[in-house]
Amino acid sequence: MKNSRCLIALLMLLALPAQARPDLCESAARAAAREAGIPATVLLAITLAETGRRMDGQLRPWPWAANAEGQGHWFATRAEAVAFARATLARGQRNLDLGCFQINWRWHGQGFTAPEALLDPPTAARYAARLLSDLHDEFGSWEAAAGAYHSRTPAFANRYRARFRQILAALGDTPANLAAPPRDDRPANALPAPGYPLFAGSAAGASLVPATLPAARPLFEDTP
Repeated sequence: MKNSRCLIALLMLLALPAQARPDLCESAARAAAREAGIPATVLLAITLAETGRRMDGQLRPWPWAANAEGQGHWFATRAEAVAFARATLARGQRNLDLGCFQINWRWHGQGFTAPEALLDPPTAARYAARLLSDLHDEFGSWEAAAGAYHSRTPAFANRYRARFRQILAALGDTPANLAAPPRDDRPANALPAPGYPLFAGSAAGASLVPATLPAARPLFEDTP
């Protein structure tokens, strides 16, 4: 029975359009982590925390995800996600999170040519990896970096850190220096210095994701 379920899940995955497969986020995360010199599990945990939904009992990230006005959306294709992003921006709503890593257009859109760029998994993964690396340098641990990636408000950051820690444990490969003591050589509310030459113009210190985790309807439900 277990083998049959695995075969069914594999056939369902292969039947998806190539551009809609959840492994796009995963492969982009691994490649960007290698490029940035950070643990792959850290970036994988971030994309799962942002867009992970259950597919046949497994938590998998989804590349065509969006969050606007506190409402999450999982689209079947990139074209649908792009159309939603453009329609949202056209009505003046710039507080929009897009893609595998839910990068916020309002705070970071200046660094990209168009919202479509946020829906390109490799581009988004490279941005998220660079930011996490800088946050790790600032805060001294990957767990603290993940919390700051989400928010610099302690209550929101701590909630996100707990989810990040849980996902990392499930991935089964905990990186070194996961939860080092926080550094005290600068004020807790200090903003990081701007330092993203590839994506110049983004607002330093802004969270890439909403203050609370999205709670939208998943595209795929667990199978019994």
